[in-house]
Amino acid sequence: MFIGRSEELRSLTEYYNSGRYECAVIYGRRRVGKTELISEFVKDKKHIFFTAVEGTYRKNLDILGKAIISGLDGGVRVSSPVFVDFSDCLDHIYYHAHDKLVVVFDEYPYFAQSEKSVSSVLQQFIDHKFQNANIMFILCGSSMSFMENQVMGNKSPLYGRRTCQYKIIPFDFQTSMRFHSGFDRRDQAVVYAVTGGIPKYLLQIDEQKSLKQNLINNFFSPHSLLYEEPVNLLKQELREPAVYNSIITAIATGSSKMNEIATKTHITTSACSNYLKPLISLNIIKKELPILAKANARNTIYRLNDGMFRFWYKFVYDNVSEISMRQGEALYTEIEPQITAFMGETFEDICKQWLWRENFAGRLPVRFKDCGRWWGTNPLRRAEQEIDLLAYGKDKTDAIFCECKWTNEKLSGSVIEGLVEKSIMFGYDKKYYFLFSKNGFTAAARKKAGDNIRLIDFDDMFS
Repeated sequence: MFIGRSEELRSLTEYYNSGRYECAVIYGRRRVGKTELISEFVKDKKHIFFTAVEGTYRKNLDILGKAIISGLDGGVRVSSPVFVDFSDCLDHIYYHAHDKLVVVFDEYPYFAQSEKSVSSVLQQFIDHKFQNANIMFILCGSSMSFMENQVMGNKSPLYGRRTCQYKIIPFDFQTSMRFHSGFDRRDQAVVYAVTGGIPKYLLQIDEQKSLKQNLINNFFSPHSLLYEEPVNLLKQELREPAVYNSIITAIATGSSKMNEIATKTHITTSACSNYLKPLISLNIIKKELPILAKANARNTIYRLNDGMFRFWYKFVYDNVSEISMRQGEALYTEIEPQITAFMGETFEDICKQWLWRENFAGRLPVRFKDCGRWWGTNPLRRAEQEIDLLAYGKDKTDAIFCECKWTNEKLSGSVIEGLVEKSIMFGYDKKYYFLFSKNGFTAAARKKAGDNIRLIDFDDMFS
């Protein structure tokens, strides 16, 4: 069953129906569902689907040749179609494509890296032949840096030849819930947290089994896909996986500032900055500033942006010996009490998604411009404080202050008082307070609810 990506499918269909040459660039991290999206899009259309491999130019030409013959001749398969080179392949497509045709180059970076002239040859054919043809190219790749620089970058031969681009991102919580409708809402949230909304990982979860058994089977078993997934991804994407591994470990274990990460990894600050860039590009790490801060503010922090990486480096990385000795169940019993605290960051993200959805629907007292975490010095208390989420209006006269609590206790009235007190340092004319709770609210907290204080139970957020 194909889930999600309705906006991408709608947009791709519009370009397909344009009646002219189109070139879509589709990119995103591995396992995010790019190939599934393309397969769903082309399933009822005449198409050539070529998936490049990490091999020689000749090997890729042979695979491409078979895909061309199969796609143009109604599914006829041949053992070894012979095309002299890439130009010969494109010539064959041009002269034999009499109807609307979609040509997919999946894992395009592998093909382009097997022969440096590939992108230039494609560019020449687009300019001189395909530009006036009713054909749609799709260039897809998992190497984020290659797709951004060598396909869409202004120094690429293909620069200016794309007509649309799609950066495929993980699913949000609302879409992820559809994979396991049989789970209760709290288990769905944990599944979202540990998979990061990545379709491939969501598909590993079996709703016929308990959440506990799924975590043991997928993370604490030496035979599972996710047991070595982060290590394998780093090896596929980066040249010095050991260095990147140490940086991710430092961040996962509490180092969030550049100097802290550099100290913990024994890497210079300048080198550390360079290593962080590809991790940010891959969406494994995110660089974060407090909302409302200027771009050059000094309180930048780095956090793990990928939920699966965050879970893996917290609970799997230091326990591989136990896991390899088939102690997964005992390990789960040990880490189970820590899952509630682990969920705090994910719950903030879920609440932020809910706020944006309500904002777009016009159901909030403030039509906000941006929403995010805030941290810094409270001059009234002369102490460092945090606000889980702050959403401010376009004219900066009103704002929503949020507290997000994923705890087993009901949210108390003192939490509301604390949030109101922290908001005093912000000079907004109108202030609203949203309290999000996993397990509801005490009677004292409910008494405080009113026009500007809203209590939101997790069970009611995505009903």
